Amino acid sequence: MSNDYQNLSFAYQPCREQGQEHTGNPHPVIVVGAGPVGLATAIDLAQHGVPVVLVDDDCTLSSGSRAICFAKRTLDVFDRLGCGDPMVAKGVCWHVGKVFVRDEQVYTFDLLPEAGHQRPAFINLQQYYVEGFLLDRARQLPNLEIRWKHKVTGIEQCHAGTPDAAVVLTVDTPDGPYALTGRYVVAADGSRSPLRNLLGLDSKGRTFKDRFLIADVKMEAEFPTERWFWFDPPFHPNQSVLLHRQPDNVWRIDFQLGWDADPVLEKTPERVIPRVQALLGPDAKFELEWVSVYTFSCLRMDSFRHGNVLFAGDSAHGVSPFGARGANSGVQDAENLAWKLAYVLQGHAPDSLLDTYASEREYAADENIRNSTRSTDFITPKSAVSKVFRDAVLELSKKHAFARQLVNSGRLSLPSVLRDSPLNTADTDDFAGAMVPGTACVDAPVSGEQGQGWLLPKLGGQFTALVFGTPDAESLAALQKLLHGTLPLKLVVVSADRACAALPGISVLHDTEGLAAQRYDARPGTLYLIRPDQHVCARWRQVDIAGVQRAMSRATGNEQGTQAGAPAAQAAAPVAA
Repeated sequence: MSNDYQNLSFAYQPCREQGQEHTGNPHPVIVVGAGPVGLATAIDLAQHGVPVVLVDDDCTLSSGSRAICFAKRTLDVFDRLGCGDPMVAKGVCWHVGKVFVRDEQVYTFDLLPEAGHQRPAFINLQQYYVEGFLLDRARQLPNLEIRWKHKVTGIEQCHAGTPDAAVVLTVDTPDGPYALTGRYVVAADGSRSPLRNLLGLDSKGRTFKDRFLIADVKMEAEFPTERWFWFDPPFHPNQSVLLHRQPDNVWRIDFQLGWDADPVLEKTPERVIPRVQALLGPDAKFELEWVSVYTFSCLRMDSFRHGNVLFAGDSAHGVSPFGARGANSGVQDAENLAWKLAYVLQGHAPDSLLDTYASEREYAADENIRNSTRSTDFITPKSAVSKVFRDAVLELSKKHAFARQLVNSGRLSLPSVLRDSPLNTADTDDFAGAMVPGTACVDAPVSGEQGQGWLLPKLGGQFTALVFGTPDAESLAALQKLLHGTLPLKLVVVSADRACAALPGISVLHDTEGLAAQRYDARPGTLYLIRPDQHVCARWRQVDIAGVQRAMSRATGNEQGTQAGAPAAQAAAPVAA
């Protein structure tokens, strides 16, 4: 594939269903939408051994920067999908942000103040590069079929609530329409979601009456690789401006315009160039690469699951761009959903496990909307009282540290802690630290047979029993029996002695700097059970085989009382890996 991802296009190809009166056996999963969320979902499913058909109504990658800020948690997911390295190599890594009021710096923050993590806090990378690297990975997977210029124009759900439940899509192509049937459909088709509209569903929330101009500017500049945000700068008074560096000497500049701005007029070079010159100086040399004017809303669907159709990413929820929560939360939707679909289709879990996708990611969406709304209200106050508060905070922040903590130029994306998930096992009281059940796992440097490495890649994409210290022979033998149970399980021992290395099925790691034990508040014998999406679902101070078995049943929806949302349906028929 060419490195010029921005200008790539893909040829339409006919498919086997066209011209057939009967569709045959349904595909296990159909993903609609080949953006970052759809591609991530399809890749994750394929890596779990589930055949996937991915359809998209277009034949190109995205244009312009669009989503550019990808958080550490998302990079960890991309690592597991097999495309993290090229993204980080191409992206601009950063962790420091600065906030200015007029021309005075009032606040600095560091998003990754501690060492000992493989990935940076954030990278800036244009969305077309992210889609391109995901597409490179998708094309390596033999059980993932991509269909360009296949537009979904109709949808019907059949035999709902039974083992024969399926979704029939009407797909329009240059050769005419055809019927495409899948057991499950993932709608990752964007904020205007045709699938959502076809089902007569909507999203509810709040639309903000303001307009912002995005200018992607190619230039040689001396700005550091940091996130800079101005309130009321001299070069753009009474508004706000955000500056980010991207690869290829492209800089993203967001100018607040106000609700009365004419979006067509503001995109013209005659309006954009003077704004950029006011920021950079009259002698600055630059080229406009892409320009857009946008408004935004904070909203979501009432439910992310409707029968065998599951909504993910912007089709399910939308937030303002302040805080980089859109694409990052969408990729986290994908990782939450993919393993659950795989377990249901392969007979490891009942269909009701998918209800927990909806409940967990609806909770995360509410958290993202709440934080995004607070940022937007601070940046663009909509009442006199809000503006008085905002201006007072900014003025006080020049001299007082407490006020700087109230400056909100967009609290940046963090993974949600799914503390109340029905898949968690009740925690014990003798743990300290942040790694409670429902938390996304954190990284740490480790070493093993292949030399120095990192903890998260060693956990993989299946259930993992993470044991600290050297378990006694009886515990090790019992843990090994778990490896041959009905559910796939990986066993990782950290800081074990060399006797463990000779035991089959056990990955032995050494905590080279003691950070793994510190971050997981681990003592000898501590055991964590990690979900396939690398969220903690249970932990114990000592190896508890019966506890692990119960926790795995709970985490796969096989234990009574773990179902969430709609009543449980029958388990789907297994799909061969």
